[in-house]
Amino acid sequence: MSPPGWPARLAHRDVTVRPLRARDAVAWSEVRVRNEQWLAPWEGRAPTQPAASWRERNSTAVFSVMLRQQRREARAGRLLPFAVELEGRLAGHITVGGVTRGAFDSAHVGYWIDQRVSGRGVMTTALALVLDHCFGPARLHRVEANVRPENAASLRVLDKLGFLPEGLHRRYLFIDEAWRDHLAFALLVEEVPDGVLRTLLRRGGR
Repeated sequence: MSPPGWPARLAHRDVTVRPLRARDAVAWSEVRVRNEQWLAPWEGRAPTQPAASWRERNSTAVFSVMLRQQRREARAGRLLPFAVELEGRLAGHITVGGVTRGAFDSAHVGYWIDQRVSGRGVMTTALALVLDHCFGPARLHRVEANVRPENAASLRVLDKLGFLPEGLHRRYLFIDEAWRDHLAFALLVEEVPDGVLRTLLRRGGR
């Protein structure tokens, strides 16, 4: 029996979110390696693991391992991992993780986008699609997002989608070789009764 809301394919105009596929390996690695300066300052690693180069961390072999892990977690209902496509080309990734049921019915979300298409509303649209899916078929009540205070682009995305600030997580994740503070945000299903994407479009979004 499949967990609520998985698998899923969602689309609005030229933006599509869908499960990752094995044949995405080359495109994923190319986008990630090319975007090292754009992405590396915001992505964590386990400090107990030996440091590796960005290219090594984003190889096709690493993609294959990641894909197996994400598929296992998705089948278990703990993860909703989505590739982001723009006009049919891989442009980013959204991960709804830490899915917890019961009285909590909550999760957290992380995302990245190719710098070549940043500033065009692609991630905002993709994340709106995913959030509507979380609050609909996936039956979640709350989605959290945690962002470094310096990450202005990511903060703009959350603001456009209606996330509200909830505080500061001190030394929250090991990123760029140090423990970094993160700002905490959340969006509740009750706060978007007309849907996230519909509300975004009404406000003049993509």
